[in-house]
Amino acid sequence: MPGSGAALTRARRAVAAASAAAVLSVALAACAGSADPGASGAADDTIALLLPDAKTARYETFDRPLFEARVAELGDYDVLYSNADQDAAKQQQQAESALAAGAGVLVLDPVDANAAVSIVNSANAKSVPVVSYDRLVAGGDLAYYISFDNEKVGLLQAEAFVEGIGDAAAGEGILMVNGSPTDSNAALFKRGAHSVIDDSGLRVLAEYDTPGWNPEKAQEWVAGQIAQHGDAITGVYAANDATAGGAIAALRVANVDPLPIVTGQDAELSAIQRILTGDQYMTVYKAIKPQAELAAEVAVALLRGEEVTAPMEIDGTPTTLLEPVAVTVDNIMETVVADGFWSVDDICAPAYADACEAAGIG
Repeated sequence: MPGSGAALTRARRAVAAASAAAVLSVALAACAGSADPGASGAADDTIALLLPDAKTARYETFDRPLFEARVAELGDYDVLYSNADQDAAKQQQQAESALAAGAGVLVLDPVDANAAVSIVNSANAKSVPVVSYDRLVAGGDLAYYISFDNEKVGLLQAEAFVEGIGDAAAGEGILMVNGSPTDSNAALFKRGAHSVIDDSGLRVLAEYDTPGWNPEKAQEWVAGQIAQHGDAITGVYAANDATAGGAIAALRVANVDPLPIVTGQDAELSAIQRILTGDQYMTVYKAIKPQAELAAEVAVALLRGEEVTAPMEIDGTPTTLLEPVAVTVDNIMETVVADGFWSVDDICAPAYADACEAAGIG
C-alpha cells in the first residue's frame, strides 16, 4: 500500500505536519486570492468532489459543506458533488461522468483504494489533476494528498483503550473491530493500534475487518463474539464511531453489564453523547475544517494551473498530514467545543443534560 511503512516513516521525519499545514494553507489562500479565475487558461471552472459514503456522518455534515464554502470564497467556481454510497463501481461511474462534464480537477476520497487507480488513470489521460482526499489512492499520478496521520489515529485509540481498561489489562480479552478492507486508512489505523495492543498484555479474542465500515455488520459480528466469549470480553477496539455504535448496540441487546471499554473515531455527535453517558470510552477528533479547506485551496490552485507544494511527499506525491486528537469525557470542552466542531447546545440535548452537568459541560 502506498504511503505505508518506510515511506511514511521518512515522511514523518521530514516535518511537523500540523504547523506546516497551517503555513501551506495560508500560502495557498493568498495565492488563490490574488489570481483572476480562469486567468491561467484552465479548461473549466468545475471541481468534482467525490466522497465515499453517507454512513459516516462527517462527509455530509462537514467535509462537503466546508469544501464547497471555501471554494465559493475563492472565486466563481462550480463544485460537482457525488457520493458513492460505499460502492466502488458507482464511484467509477461518477468520476467518468464528472470528466465527461468537463471537470478540471477531481478531489477523490476513494471507496476502494485499489479500484480508484482506474479513476486516476482516466483523469491523467485527460490531463485532469487528482487530489487524493482523506484516503490515499493506491496508484496513478496524484497531484496532492491530504489526510491525517492515520497510524497515529490507531495509536491514540489503543493508548486510551489500554489506559481505560487499566490495571486489569494483562491477560484480559478484547475484540478488534477494524475498518473496511478496501480503505487504505483502515490498515494504518490497525497497524497503529496493534503497535500498542500487542505489547499491552491484552489477548485479542477475535478480529474483524468491517466491510464498507458498515455498523450493522459490526453489530452482527460483535453479537456472534458475545455468544462465543461472553464475560471474557473486557474491551472492544472499534476503528470508528459508526462501528463503535454497532458494537455497543450488540452489547446492549445482549444485556452486557457493565459495558466493556469501547473506542471510536470521527467525534460524531452521537459518539460524544455516548462518551458522556459512559457507553463509549473515547473517540478521535480530526479537525475536518482545515482538511476540507486546504483541499479546496489546492483544487482551485490546480484548476488555475498554479504549482502547489507541500511539507512532505509520500511516494512522490505532495502531502499534508494533519494531527488527530484523542477525546474522552475529560477534554470534550477543550477539543470539539473549543474548535466549534460541536456546540454545547448540540451535545447537551435534553436527554443528555444531566450527563453534561456531571461532566462539567455547559
